[in-house]
Amino acid sequence: MAALIYQIFSSSAMLSQGLYHLICTTKNQLKSPRDYVAKPYHPFPPNRFLRHLQLYLILICLFIAFIHQLIVSSYADPLLKGRTPVHLFTSLQSAALLFSFLLLSVALLLSDATSLLPLPHDLFFALASSLFFLQYSLSSSSAAVQTSDLQAKCDSISACISALSSVFCLALACCPRLFVADVALGASFCLQGLWAMQTGLSLYVDAFIPEGCHKLLDVVSGVEGSTKCDLEDSKLRAEAILDLIFVLHVLFVLLIFLVLYIALAKTLGIRSRFGSYEALPNTASTNTATVDSNHIQLKAMAGTQA
Repeated sequence: MAALIYQIFSSSAMLSQGLYHLICTTKNQLKSPRDYVAKPYHPFPPNRFLRHLQLYLILICLFIAFIHQLIVSSYADPLLKGRTPVHLFTSLQSAALLFSFLLLSVALLLSDATSLLPLPHDLFFALASSLFFLQYSLSSSSAAVQTSDLQAKCDSISACISALSSVFCLALACCPRLFVADVALGASFCLQGLWAMQTGLSLYVDAFIPEGCHKLLDVVSGVEGSTKCDLEDSKLRAEAILDLIFVLHVLFVLLIFLVLYIALAKTLGIRSRFGSYEALPNTASTNTATVDSNHIQLKAMAGTQA
């Protein structure tokens, strides 16, 4: 139950961060396409007391996740290959990575709020790219030591999303005006949040566990783990279902972005990138009418003189 609650917490944090990033990025690009530049965070206008609210929320979520990983590292998990030392080291690696993200967020806060640490945006994106790459490596290693087939599959998909986030951050570090990379970064946050929720449902909720798989339970220690499939066919079927669900999540995130883009464009009153136009007058017909009228006036003047 505690694992499911943590997955829901992680999902809510990542999804809200991704949605806010998508909204602010799209709004800034629609307002001034020529002056658009990617930003590590978007302050809350116009209240200066709430300017850094996003960073404060990120710091709180990262601190809670860091404490959770430290507590979990002390638990014995016999459901991992290698028993307790493997679980201890993987949990400490996750805690160290979360602490690195925490330090980077603190550095960003100090850079924006004070003059103690002037951190350029391209350097921030480069550091974030390296941390997301470490997260990809850690998730891949965690998938390799899992006894649960489904959890290994979920970890491998999460690792792929982290790799995409790393690529997008590196692209923004090299080209901060690349709107596509900035939007894709926010979409990857949303996708990571949705997949965290899907992972919790697929591993810990009976109604969402694929057919042919069941929860693991260590008889000696009484530790409830994730799920395992008894037959090879059940395992392949469950992995195929997870791949399908992941594609559906990608389509859902794409739909969210399209809806946000259309809603913001209508709210800001932007009709088309090329602007509206009006039909030009027919100069040929106008000139013809002018010539005809002049011709009639000349004929009238000639008749009068005669």
